[in-house]
Amino acid sequence: MRGSHAVLGAAGLAGFLALWEAVPRLGFVEDDFLPPVSRVAGALGTEFTDETFWTALGDTLTGWAVGLLIAVTAGIVVGVVIAVVPYLREATASTIEFLRPIPSVALIPLAVLLYGTELRSVLLLVVYASFWQILIQTLYGVQDVDPVAEETARSYGLGTWARIRHVLWPTALPYVMTGVRLAAAVALILAVTAELVIGAPGLGQRIAVAQTSQAVPEMYALVVVTGLLGLLINVGARTVERRALAWHQSVRGAVAV
Repeated sequence: MRGSHAVLGAAGLAGFLALWEAVPRLGFVEDDFLPPVSRVAGALGTEFTDETFWTALGDTLTGWAVGLLIAVTAGIVVGVVIAVVPYLREATASTIEFLRPIPSVALIPLAVLLYGTELRSVLLLVVYASFWQILIQTLYGVQDVDPVAEETARSYGLGTWARIRHVLWPTALPYVMTGVRLAAAVALILAVTAELVIGAPGLGQRIAVAQTSQAVPEMYALVVVTGLLGLLINVGARTVERRALAWHQSVRGAVAV
């Protein structure tokens, strides 16, 4: 089954690349705006030999990784505290629902005012966008805790930290891992967006420079790199999720199938 999925995926990718190559060469779109994939591949090869490209890639990955780490840590801690402290969930519900829908890009002017084009501007946007993914999933996971298991743990004299470790955390972990997977993708999107709009060092800045200098093949090559990064991050997040939840029924069932 997995082999057939891989073959279909490869066939779909090959068809997409063939279409991309044919459209500008047949004159449906001017190649000044959409170069053939062969030209983009050549530009991509040139980027790989450029030391500044790897520096920009490292800047993007640094903003992504640091921002995601901060968001995951803060989201889990805040989510557990809100769930454990009595009445805190009700007291913070309206505030969460007010802040969560605010688009992170709306904070770009604030980030520029506070930190200019430094890495901290990228981190502000990445952390804000990713934090809500983790927090909401953690709250959902805590809500799913079996009340019978919670009362049984209390009856056996387990303290707060012991109940969190042995009852709350195993139940919430699948939700948390889903939040981490979603947050990883969101963090990359915001990191590149911040670099593109603010001008912070990274792949987004190189895309903006390529666009303004009319280096269209190089621009598309960099966009392809960001897409490949997103694919690798998604695959990596799913791998970590499967390993972290190897004991869980959903993962064991999927493996068995």
